[in-house]
Amino acid sequence: MASGSSLLEEELSCPVCSEIFTDPVVLRCSHSFCEACLLHWWREKGSQECPVCRRRDSNDRPPCNLSLRNTCEAFLKERSQRAEAGSKVFCSLHSEKLKLFCMEDQIPICFVCQTSEKHENHKLRPVQEAAEEYKEKLRTTLAPLQEKLKAFNAVKLVCDQTAEHIKSQAQHTERQLKMEFEKLQQFLKDEEAARITALREEEEQKSQKMKEKIEKMTEEISSLSEQIRAIEQELGAEDVAFLQIYKDIRKRAQCTLGDPEKVSGALIDVAKHLGNLKYRVWEKMLGTVQYTPVTLDPNTAHPELSLSEDLTSVRCSDERQQVPDNPERFDERCFVLGSEGFSSGRHCWDVEVGDGGWMVGVAKESINRKGVFTLSAGEVWGICHTYRKYLALGFVRTALTVQRNLQRVRVQLDWDRGEVSFSDPSDNTPLYTFKHSFTERLFPFFCPDSLQICPLNVSLRVE
Repeated sequence: MASGSSLLEEELSCPVCSEIFTDPVVLRCSHSFCEACLLHWWREKGSQECPVCRRRDSNDRPPCNLSLRNTCEAFLKERSQRAEAGSKVFCSLHSEKLKLFCMEDQIPICFVCQTSEKHENHKLRPVQEAAEEYKEKLRTTLAPLQEKLKAFNAVKLVCDQTAEHIKSQAQHTERQLKMEFEKLQQFLKDEEAARITALREEEEQKSQKMKEKIEKMTEEISSLSEQIRAIEQELGAEDVAFLQIYKDIRKRAQCTLGDPEKVSGALIDVAKHLGNLKYRVWEKMLGTVQYTPVTLDPNTAHPELSLSEDLTSVRCSDERQQVPDNPERFDERCFVLGSEGFSSGRHCWDVEVGDGGWMVGVAKESINRKGVFTLSAGEVWGICHTYRKYLALGFVRTALTVQRNLQRVRVQLDWDRGEVSFSDPSDNTPLYTFKHSFTERLFPFFCPDSLQICPLNVSLRVE
């Protein structure tokens, strides 16, 4: 069996060179190596991968493992001291071998020292026996430290994974934000183009009418001007000649044209195009958007659940996603919570449940999220469909009588009155009502085969 010192030395040895770590660095996978050994390995392999687990590491300058370096330095110092002490196996007073250990003074002594007054009546042990006893004590003391080191390495690995997941989440969320705003921007661009088109059509129509009116009036003006010039010329004739044609001139001087019509309604209806513009665009936009009263929280979802991009639907997946095992996440049962909890007021949401197995309801904020737990432990109030049966699950299980298969379920929470009720929204048939004095925040709760939060109709009211 290897000694405690050998086991510790093995743990403090670099996997590449098998020597005690010098300038240890740590990778994201939590494995540590001598910096020089790791860089040499990377140069030889031509890629930045862990020599132990082969996981790639994006950091070309891994951080120093300070705690490991300190541990190695302490170990080397202690080993050096032990080696130095081992060379002093003879008593400095009597030049005899140190074969006894004084339990009172905690020092090795020789057989001559044993008979001296200084160690009279002291408890003595053979050096080998005393050394084994103290080594065993140190091994016992060392075990919790080793367990603590493993625990820290395990948590650090989770932290590294969480840091990577945070970066991935942020990038994915940013892409989704840009996509959604691009849709809004496209709607506004389309609306702007439509309204400008309507304005130009009105401009073209009214400009054409005005052009026709101007052309007609130009013709009439030209005709009148010609008539006036002809009469004026005849007014310059001799009196006798003028009087001879007077009747004809008077007849031609009669105006048969009516008065010119005044221009009315010819201008652009500016008020129609600009009046309450932002409000009317917003009102139209409501027809293109949806509102769901509950949004799913992906940070609580079991790794085998797949959520939609808009976080309104969820389904079970055959593939287990690589997500951090954060405290908020369910790790045994395929559950997910809503993103917003309620500690007062009345709240309602409809869920499209389908024909598979499912459960919907509300759960305490303090619900146990790790390991297997009993749904009837007073942490969840809901109804479920399983094995072609409908059950109400609270502190006890209650079978439900349902006339037809449920396609949708309405959940209504009245936190202040302590009620959670369920109904079929297709005909408002009551299904079950729980009554309980709630003392903490409640979250929408889902156990899906495949579920969809139903959107609500959005309307405007002007006061």
